[in-house]
Amino acid sequence: MSVEFPCLSFRQPYAGLVLNGVKTVETRWRAVLSGLESRTLAVHIAQRDWEGDDWATVLTSLGRSGAQIEALLESGERFGRGVVAGLVEVGVTWQCPSSLQEEDLHELEKAALLIGLQDKHLTRLSNPRWLVEPLLCHGNKDLWTIEIPTHLLPNPYCLTPTLLPNPYPTA
Repeated sequence: MSVEFPCLSFRQPYAGLVLNGVKTVETRWRAVLSGLESRTLAVHIAQRDWEGDDWATVLTSLGRSGAQIEALLESGERFGRGVVAGLVEVGVTWQCPSSLQEEDLHELEKAALLIGLQDKHLTRLSNPRWLVEPLLCHGNKDLWTIEIPTHLLPNPYCLTPTLLPNPYPTA
């Protein structure tokens, strides 16, 4: 038995930072996640790394030590690359205004672990959880659908098949 989820690729270290609950705002130039509000998203770890080190600068500014950052990076790599590694709940998506007050912008940058968010589409992420084991699969540039065997799903999905949520409710 398996459950179908929308899936999106994230480059490292962001994939691991999302699944470890450190990154709580996803940023994209397009509103990729806008139609998924209040749904569960599968997180795919891409083969390639994120280019740039904004994430490290922001983590350091949040008071994370070098050892703490290294532990986060190691944890994010526990399943390797080219796998679906976990699930996250998708919240509201909005476009970051170019005229946002500095204090508000700084708070969003801390949640996104990225600077320069103006005009990007931001999406709140919550309730991250790792799969029991990784699911090997090729990524995609946009959203796609993945079937995850129920034995790989973290609790509460594994309780009983009748309690599994239908991520694609019918109208």
